[in-house]
Amino acid sequence: MSALYGESHRRFQRQFDTERLADRIEERLYRTALTDEDRAFVEQLDLFFLASVDDRGRPSCSYKGGDPGFVRVLDPVTLAFPSYDGNGMYLSAGNVAATGHVGMLFVDFVNPKRLRINGTARVEPASFAAPAFAEAQFIVVVSVREVFPNCSRYVHKFALVERSRFVPRSATPTPVPAWKQMDWARDVLPAGDPAAD
Repeated sequence: MSALYGESHRRFQRQFDTERLADRIEERLYRTALTDEDRAFVEQLDLFFLASVDDRGRPSCSYKGGDPGFVRVLDPVTLAFPSYDGNGMYLSAGNVAATGHVGMLFVDFVNPKRLRINGTARVEPASFAAPAFAEAQFIVVVSVREVFPNCSRYVHKFALVERSRFVPRSATPTPVPAWKQMDWARDVLPAGDPAAD
């Protein structure tokens, strides 16, 4: 009995003769908690991709970025990251509130490596994090269910050119994005938005 694969996965594995390989990967690499190596990998990165599912079963995927360490591993089965000011749609947060189902894909594009973390997420107030994340609207806390690496052979290698100047940082004013000052957005910004000044 596999914890990872269902019948739909097995059909493809049988079709392409990878069932033995898939079982070996589950046996050797699949885990339900983060290792010290996983923690170091996650906490050194400045981005990841978040998949979430709404209350109608529809998936959504978004990019999450910050400074290295913006995703914190709280313990082997819990991690947390801040939600910063965005476009106001709250697709990921709404999905987390509706179903909690999330998948996180961490990719190092400088030294190609990938790690998948699947789990159940919840939203906590910004005060949940200590030390606090600068300008966090709230914190997303993920209870880890599955952890496994992915083959990195198709990861394109990139070099960091510049970190985003829009990532909130303590003691540094965060610039206003130009799109918030465009005619189509300016009159519908939330109360207190710095772009409204």
